[in-house]
Amino acid sequence: MDDASAAREAVEAGLDAGELVTVFGRCRVDYDGRASSELGPGDRLLVLKPDGTALVHTDEGHQPVNWQPPGCDHEARLTDGELHVHSVRTTPEETLDVYFASVAAVNRYAVTDDSELSVSGTEADLREHVLESPSLVEAGFEPRATERETAAGAVDIYGVDADGNAVVVELKRRRVGPDAVGQLDRYVTALRRESHDGTTVRGILVAPSVTERASELLAEQGLEFVALEPPE
Repeated sequence: MDDASAAREAVEAGLDAGELVTVFGRCRVDYDGRASSELGPGDRLLVLKPDGTALVHTDEGHQPVNWQPPGCDHEARLTDGELHVHSVRTTPEETLDVYFASVAAVNRYAVTDDSELSVSGTEADLREHVLESPSLVEAGFEPRATERETAAGAVDIYGVDADGNAVVVELKRRRVGPDAVGQLDRYVTALRRESHDGTTVRGILVAPSVTERASELLAEQGLEFVALEPPE
């Protein structure tokens, strides 16, 4: 879409209709508000949402390089023959101006989405799974506390085994490497230092799988591994 006037009309029509509008092309971006910034010419994607959000994306990463939060007012203009999208936030006062030297595409979407995001398979799900069925860790395991504080941080699940030994359970929902082993070892070491009666403290890493190096470190440090997938 080389015609800046046609592009402006398409953007304005989408904004007036309360639609999601995207503009892709070569542009420069100026921001003024709590600070000021200028972004030189480049190929970028501008997203204008019905709630007033504005996002400017490049071809790298998932974060926008410039943005305006919900509640802003957008306007499509023609400035010096270019499509100019002007976004204003009143409190605090901020402006975002995107000037398109060329426009490759303008798209409009009448979006309806009344669903809420449902996330499953989290570490919280895995923790509840273990608390409901402690034998998944091992027979005789008895959870005593969650998020138990230590000098090294909070332990996911603290409990005792069938012999009365203290057990630190570190939960991970994905395949893990040496970092997770190091984290578990720090918790175990901290609890051993807190214990003044020589209580045995075991460390068990619960995750779907571990890397070869992590498996080696577990063995070297006297820690254990239980393979367990988060519930769906």
